Amino acid sequence: MMNGRGIAVRFRLTPRETSFYELFATAADNVLSGSKLLMEILGADPATRVDIAERMRAAEHAGDDATHAIFHQLNSSFITPFDREDIYRLASRLDDVMDFMEEAVDLVVLYEIDELPKGVDQQIEVLFRAAELTAEAMPRLRTMRNLDEYWIEVNRLENQADQIHRKLLAHLFNGRYEAIEVMKLKQIVDVLEEAADAFESVANTVETIVVKES
Repeated sequence: MMNGRGIAVRFRLTPRETSFYELFATAADNVLSGSKLLMEILGADPATRVDIAERMRAAEHAGDDATHAIFHQLNSSFITPFDREDIYRLASRLDDVMDFMEEAVDLVVLYEIDELPKGVDQQIEVLFRAAELTAEAMPRLRTMRNLDEYWIEVNRLENQADQIHRKLLAHLFNGRYEAIEVMKLKQIVDVLEEAADAFESVANTVETIVVKES
């Protein structure tokens, strides 16, 4: 196409919908907020935990809203910045992370856990770091640059989470806890491990997107 001065101008006949980048950044920021609430549960008294659980539930609902916004945009967009399946998968994986963190906090309150076993703090710290990295990475989807360090570090954190989880299970089954207490605590540490796995799935999805687009 020529402009008024006879200079050739390139343009895209089918412009891509770019609002997905902002939506993914919003979803990841909400996950980071959830991880901060998860950190608050450590050392909190029972009354404070109830308040944290309520705030976490609100954050989980906000996460659902962010996911639904992405799906709505996906269904109403003809051209997307990358594969539709990958957009759906990335949104779902971010939602999974939020769901698992909310479930862990809810279980702590519902089971009236007096004291979380040593090692849970390490699990939560890993999740917080993964959330920070994910929130930092989502805006870079726009350029698809400088993301390899993100998924490499998240995969390293997931391996660390696996080791912490195994040690926690060994601790729970060493005979210091009553059987019913073991069941309650095991469910909590298992859900936290699932959150770590979900963070890895987010990172793996980002890697898949970058490889396809490179």
